Amino acid sequence: MSKAVKDLLTDDIRRRLAGVGDALLVSVSGLDSNRTYRLRKELREKNIHLLVIKNSLARRALAGTSLSPMVEGLDGPAAVVWGSTDIVDLAKHVAKYLNDKQFEKLEARGGAMDGAKLSPAEVIDVSKWPNREEQLSILLGQILSPGAKLVAQLSSVGGALASQIKEKSAGAEEDSGSTPEAAEPTG
Repeated sequence: MSKAVKDLLTDDIRRRLAGVGDALLVSVSGLDSNRTYRLRKELREKNIHLLVIKNSLARRALAGTSLSPMVEGLDGPAAVVWGSTDIVDLAKHVAKYLNDKQFEKLEARGGAMDGAKLSPAEVIDVSKWPNREEQLSILLGQILSPGAKLVAQLSSVGGALASQIKEKSAGAEEDSGSTPEAAEPTG
């Protein structure tokens, strides 16, 4: 491949991965073309991209970026997977396909998260973390929990007090309703 073609391909890869902070590496070499097409189509529907890339071009294109650790020392065929809402969600989708019988030859090769290299085992570990939406709901629950407990405690005391007052006032009305008739003098 000529230097001009390498430069064009490197620039294209840089353009595609511009602004991407986290990505994963997978090996699709064991999949036939139909399964690879199906995998790409299903990933694309989830706003996830897959790019099979030559290792030397990947090193050139990703040099100086937060993704460069994932291609250091990489040998053998690899494809870069990026997209989705966050790295955890991306890892969940990739792990789902790793466990799917249709894609049994798909293999995790690692990745990069926050500028650090991920091993294939760490990709599976990351897939078990709560994703962004789950983390936000947990955080929101923790923020609202003390206020909800306080409201429940205050309203339970107020409710108990109101029921006591209601019972006593109902009892007083019954007592006052029978006495005036009996207290009236006959005569």
